[in-house]
Amino acid sequence: MKRRTKYGITGALAGAANGLFGSGGGLFLVPLFTQWIGMEQKRAFATSVMVIFLLSPISLLVFWFRGGMGLGTVWPYLIGGALGGVISGLLFQKASVTLLRRLFGILLLYGGVRAVLLL
Repeated sequence: MKRRTKYGITGALAGAANGLFGSGGGLFLVPLFTQWIGMEQKRAFATSVMVIFLLSPISLLVFWFRGGMGLGTVWPYLIGGALGGVISGLLFQKASVTLLRRLFGILLLYGGVRAVLLL
């Protein structure tokens, strides 16, 4: 399969996750970047963050236009998210790939368990 096709499918899965859940495309992106496209692990994490950064405003606009959320509600989360992003971005440079994989795996397990048990 051509690389461009793989990129398109990967992006479509991330966009679908964002559209369905409001975010979460990174859960698809990191494994697809590393295993399917062959991207180096740290680059896959960083690229995933950039893709989600660009997809999230699109999801926000869709939810907002459909009356799903008022912009006044978003500010505390935006401020906290921005602070967390800056701090984790600084830590990311020093983190080992092994630590990043383990943290990502824990996040996946946590999300999976919550999704199954809290339905």
